[in-house]
Amino acid sequence: MCKFCSIKCWFIFFNSLFLASGVALITIGVMQYSTYSQMGTFAGSSLSKIAIVLIAVGVTIALISLLGHVGAFIDNSSMVGCFICFLVVIIIMEILTGAAFYIFRSRTALLQMNSGINTRARLVIYEYRPENRHAINRIQEKFSCCGADTHTDWSSSVGWENHDAVPVSCCTVKSEGCGQDTSKVHTKGCIWAIKLFLLKNLVWVGAVCIALGVTEVLGILVGVCLCLDIKRKNYENLD
Repeated sequence: MCKFCSIKCWFIFFNSLFLASGVALITIGVMQYSTYSQMGTFAGSSLSKIAIVLIAVGVTIALISLLGHVGAFIDNSSMVGCFICFLVVIIIMEILTGAAFYIFRSRTALLQMNSGINTRARLVIYEYRPENRHAINRIQEKFSCCGADTHTDWSSSVGWENHDAVPVSCCTVKSEGCGQDTSKVHTKGCIWAIKLFLLKNLVWVGAVCIALGVTEVLGILVGVCLCLDIKRKNYENLD
């Protein structure tokens, strides 16, 4: 009985870590949703889908984890078995995704993605369409940047009429007419700022995924032991 309780406690512990990693992905996705949406307007629509993917993956992980918790609490070997199967499928998908990324991580592909962001951002600043202006200004304020490559991009923008100034969202401190004084505006471009933001988020997501992978393997091992113990306990009760 003590052995069974011990295995169940370890299973709940690792499954709680699994649940926490899912909640972490949901939190990252929700907190950064508006930012990714604005970045999608600024640097390509594919970026706006990142937060949605994070939330979807996090919800899936949370639901699978809850399945394992319920199965453990009511001593249902079938539910624990389903939980283990789901974990195996997730691990296989993670391995295949990692392998695909390794195979297609060519310099050409990275350069194409980098070029796509650069081209989109420069075009958005050049055109400065009314429907994109709010997102552009929010990005410039959030990342303390100005223009695509530098603040001088605004001098050649066809959508920005005052070529002797930059938008107020470029100012280090907002004040009337601050955009006309280049010493009071951010000089770094938003392309660099967005890429740095994505890199930092990638590190966080990578850390969660590593923790997730370790937890999944341990969860499967303990889950198998728990499943076998539940079945053994049920057989003993029948006898």
